[in-house]
Amino acid sequence: MAIDEITIEGFKSLRSVKALELRSINVLIGANGSGKSNFLGAFSLLRAVRSDQLPPFVRRRGGAERLLHYGSDRTDRISLRFRFQDTLSYGVRLEPAVGDRLFVEREWVRSPEAGRVRIDGDDPDDDLAEIGRLLDVHHFMQWRPYQFHDTGPRSPMRKTASVADNRRLRMDGGNLPAFLYLLKRKHRRDYRRIRDVVRLVAPFFRDFVLQPDELNDDTIRLEWEHSHTDDYFDTDDMSDGTLRFVALATLLRQPVARRPDVILLDEPELGLHPYAISLLADMIHEAAEDSQVILATQSSRLVDEFDPNDVLVADRRKGATTLTRLSADALSSWLEDYSLGELWEKNELGGRPVPDG
Repeated sequence: MAIDEITIEGFKSLRSVKALELRSINVLIGANGSGKSNFLGAFSLLRAVRSDQLPPFVRRRGGAERLLHYGSDRTDRISLRFRFQDTLSYGVRLEPAVGDRLFVEREWVRSPEAGRVRIDGDDPDDDLAEIGRLLDVHHFMQWRPYQFHDTGPRSPMRKTASVADNRRLRMDGGNLPAFLYLLKRKHRRDYRRIRDVVRLVAPFFRDFVLQPDELNDDTIRLEWEHSHTDDYFDTDDMSDGTLRFVALATLLRQPVARRPDVILLDEPELGLHPYAISLLADMIHEAAEDSQVILATQSSRLVDEFDPNDVLVADRRKGATTLTRLSADALSSWLEDYSLGELWEKNELGGRPVPDG
């Protein structure tokens, strides 16, 4: 279920982002340090709350003082609020505690079916169960920023995976061969669509070779066939950009029933050829017919592939992130002579480094 509106207060650089409307495609642009990744991080925070993983989440990110906007001396709580297309809304308020921790001070859901349910009554366990039931349809557990940047020799994508690790594609692509193996066996049409778009980026690529290791049928490694030889190769013979594109194609062209309702992508263009970036944009538009896509990018080439109304500009002013949606009507005269990416490069859209005063 798509998100209609989001409010984030007190989280890292997001001091006060109120009632921000989201579309089926949302492209975040901005300078380094403007807060794009923090916006995606708010979804990870929500996932940690809903999966009862808040304490380890806070520890991994340096403690509550690092998550509160300029620390607890300046900010006494983090608030997240979401409104969905079916008029259901959800909110949570987190406050700092001894030991550099955060705790859930209040959590609530409002729906036409149940009215308002809030966890702070006499039977919090019952309220928690009711909130979980109401939110189950929204699959918060699938809300994770996908980032396939690590393609070095020790990359999870280049390693052997467990065949059984195929419930969903991991956010670092660590189970990519197992997930593709599942698609090839159970979802042939979607598998072929992934294979065919990879062929467009890598003409030498014929197909994946996906089968468990003959000496250990619990494991699998990503291998592939070359179009000009009968030999087959593994990921050590695949370029960084090609491997990232394989992971992106798998994420965006997996079966709709398996795809996250909300797809979060952090700089997916990294290391891709301009033609591959165009294909990536096509897959994003295609996926957005059934899923909501939220992505952060530094690529003016990728921005060119979207409508101005899809773009959110992140700027940092007085230490706080602001997010402003572009207007196609307001930019119509400019777009007669320049592309959207060119306007960004000319600093006509914002989202460029400026003194933080």
